[in-house]
Amino acid sequence: MSAQITEYSELKWRCRRGMLELDILLNSYLDKNYNTMSQQQGDIFSEVLDYPDQVLFDLLLGNMQSSDARVSRLVSEIQRTSCNDQDQI
Repeated sequence: MSAQITEYSELKWRCRRGMLELDILLNSYLDKNYNTMSQQQGDIFSEVLDYPDQVLFDLLLGNMQSSDARVSRLVSEIQRTSCNDQDQI
């Protein structure tokens, strides 16, 4: 198995959360963006996946904002992906 497929599979597994809403948001973002992510973007995404579910939930729903500008940009990208998905429904 190639390194890229292994990395994708590991990230996909880590997107599985205790909240269905997080599963949907994170998996949707990963599926749409994995092939075009830079190494740095992938590292930030992986870092964010280490956050507890409630923190991720609050960040993605806009109830809190990260003091880390890199994380804030990623959160905005995930939110945009989610909005684009809903526009297509």
